[in-house]
Amino acid sequence: MSERIDRLKRSSGSAMAKAKTGAGKKGEIRTSPYSSKIIKAGALLSDTKTLLSAWNPSLSVSDNLRRVRRQNLLGKTSRSRAEDILAIFRQRYLAEETVARALATLVKRQCNGNTLERIFYFHAVRADSLLRDVVIELLLPQWSRGAMDVDVREIDSALRKWVEDGKTSGAWSDYTIRRVTLGVLSTLRDFGVLQGAAKKRIAPAYLSLQAFSYIAFYLKQHQPSGSKLLDLDDWKLFFLPREGVERIFLEAHQHGLLEYHVAGSVTRLTFPASTLEEYANVLTQ
Repeated sequence: MSERIDRLKRSSGSAMAKAKTGAGKKGEIRTSPYSSKIIKAGALLSDTKTLLSAWNPSLSVSDNLRRVRRQNLLGKTSRSRAEDILAIFRQRYLAEETVARALATLVKRQCNGNTLERIFYFHAVRADSLLRDVVIELLLPQWSRGAMDVDVREIDSALRKWVEDGKTSGAWSDYTIRRVTLGVLSTLRDFGVLQGAAKKRIAPAYLSLQAFSYIAFYLKQHQPSGSKLLDLDDWKLFFLPREGVERIFLEAHQHGLLEYHVAGSVTRLTFPASTLEEYANVLTQ
């Protein structure tokens, strides 16, 4: 009987540890097993803009997607290809309806292309733990050392290690690892994180004030603490250290996109809108 109780305690403790690991701090990017979907996806910038330009905010996500399928708004000759794209679109941008409405507003009001791509990248990477970890665990340290050339073999090797560590949703063959590696690098190039065709380099880091402010508003909804928001890993996706985040907050404040005040250990951050969709309208005025 006592042995059974001990086993139950150990099992309960292990489950609690896993739950804590998966939950993370409030506002942080969630973790999930790596997926090989990137092979069929990429950045999909053109398709994403097409979908969002046709998005009807008065309809539910399901009804919007049903209309996209019925009218073949993507213009794909293959139904399976269209479904692959819609699956990625749902994963990246439709987990929160407020995000879909805000992005549709930005597209329809012809937001600057670079700003849009930065925002698409932000949501795409938050929804894909593999993309996120490649940027934060591999590219960021390399960028910090001033090494801009990306070695495909190093990325491939890291992915193999992650597969061995059980971080993937299933076993990956050598062929799959190779395709995922190339898919990740191509996607990050299309999102503007990397540049180059055959030989890729880390592109100069750039985040427009509008994109920064949108991301800050989104993060504020998930992390109300202004001081903690400054330290979220999300900023690392843009190679921004804390002092860089603070500098851009001050610049955005000066341009009237938000209000940012620091007094000692207290950071107050407010926006001229109450919803993400409303703020998208502010950013495109």
